[in-house]
Order: sequence, then structure tokens, then C-alpha cells
Amino acid sequence: MTSIVCLSFDFDAISGFISRGMVSPSPISRGEFGARVGAARVLSLLKKYDIASTWFIPGHTLETFPEPCQAVFDHGHEIGHHGWTHVPPAMQSAEEEEAGLLRANECIHRLTGQYAKGYRSPSWDLSEHSVALLLKHGFIYDSSMMGDDYHPYRVRQGDQISLQAPAIWGPPSQLIEMPISWSLDDYPHFEFIRTAQTILPGNMNAHHVLQNWVDDFLYLKQSLEWGILTYTFHPFVIGRGHRMIVLEKLICQLKEQGAVFMTMSQAVEAYLQHDQRVPG
Repeated sequence: MTSIVCLSFDFDAISGFISRGMVSPSPISRGEFGARVGAARVLSLLKKYDIASTWFIPGHTLETFPEPCQAVFDHGHEIGHHGWTHVPPAMQSAEEEEAGLLRANECIHRLTGQYAKGYRSPSWDLSEHSVALLLKHGFIYDSSMMGDDYHPYRVRQGDQISLQAPAIWGPPSQLIEMPISWSLDDYPHFEFIRTAQTILPGNMNAHHVLQNWVDDFLYLKQSLEWGILTYTFHPFVIGRGHRMIVLEKLICQLKEQGAVFMTMSQAVEAYLQHDQRVPG
């Protein structure tokens, strides 16, 4: 029985606020907190427990905050692709999406010496062009969809979705999906965001959220012989003091339950090896 955990961090810094048109000093300062304070706290905690994780970093963050990004790499963590800005691909043309994909990947190459293996779309909203572009540019995995919870799967290409007709599913591609969930993301639970159209209340009791996060792992351990569970955090969210306490408690409880921590690239390799051994 193997229960794998991937701790992933979306290092948006100020790019997420900019993409929403929130460019006044107050929202920008929230993103700065993640870059200048939260990231260092997270890196220190991961070092304490000798855990390698995956950080999805927009190109905007890589160029605006090079020192914290260098620290992520120097601590041995995987750097994944998170777009150039935090504008969702579904809101871009194919040309805009590809240009951002290439631009940010060059930033990652300059930092790490190699191009990213994994991609996570801003706001988890892929476009109809995303899969083809990721395959074209040599990505191995994506982490933006929710078609499973504990098992990676091959991403389909060419689905035809219509309100007036049954869906027509495209064939599976070589791109591997590392599924995620909003319930395993710190942002919707904790962040207060107010725009002209919406209010995200956030500010939930962190210990209540912790129980949800632990229970999802316990279900994996108790119900399945093998699986991968991916958590998503943001340094400007999880980096607040009381949430750092909860993140440490999560790590400790997962360790006590026998979780095997991996980067997402390592987990993809584990999936490929496991998939070859499973009949059918």
C-alpha cells in the first residue's frame, strides 16, 4: 500500500491581483507578503521536515521577485509552469496563450537550466488550445483538472462539448493529469477578496480546514491500495502565522499516517511505474 502526497505551492505573488485589475497599494502588498515573508516561512518549514515540493511560478513572479524564486530552487524544489501572468488561458487567444507559455518557460530555463515538465493553469481554467500547446512544447504533466482525486490519468484531446447534444470524448493523449481540488486549496478557505461583482469571504477557522485535509488523506489510505493526493497552497495565504501552524500540523499528521512525500514530477514517474504493473 502506497499513499503519496504532493505539496504544491502556487507562487503567484502580485500577479494574481494584477490579473484581476487590483493594482492599488493594498492588494499589491498582499502579494508582496507572499514573496517577501510567506515564501521564506514555507521554505524553512519544508527544510525542517526534509520535504521536496513543487512550486508553480508565473513568469511575472520569476522576473519581479528573482531572489525568493532562486531560494525555492536552491532549496531543491521543483519549479513548474504557471503561465506568464495569472490570466486564465480560457480568457486568452491561442496566440496569447502560447506567447505566455514560451516567455515564462524561458524564465524557468534561466533559473533552473531546464524547461518545466509540469504546468498548472492560472485559476485552473484551461482553454480549448491548452492541451495541444502543452504537448507541442514538451510538457509531461498538467495539474489543472478534477476528473479524479487520487489517481492521475491521461488527458483527453479534442472533446466536443455541446448543450444540445451528448458530449463526444476525444482520445487520450500523452499528457498526464495530476488532479487537484478546490477543497484541497488554501485560497478559497482563507482569502477575503472583494470585487465589484463578487465577495469571497474566506477567513475560515484553520483547524476546521485542517481536519478536511487530513480526512482526505485518511480516505486514500483506508480505501485504496495506491494513490496520490495533491494539496495546493499559496505563500501569501498559507504563510500567515496561524496557518503556518496548521500546515506544520498537517505535515506531522501525514507523516504519522505513513504518507510518502514527492515532487509532482517524482509522483508522475511513480504513476507511470504503477500503471505498467496494473492489468488492464
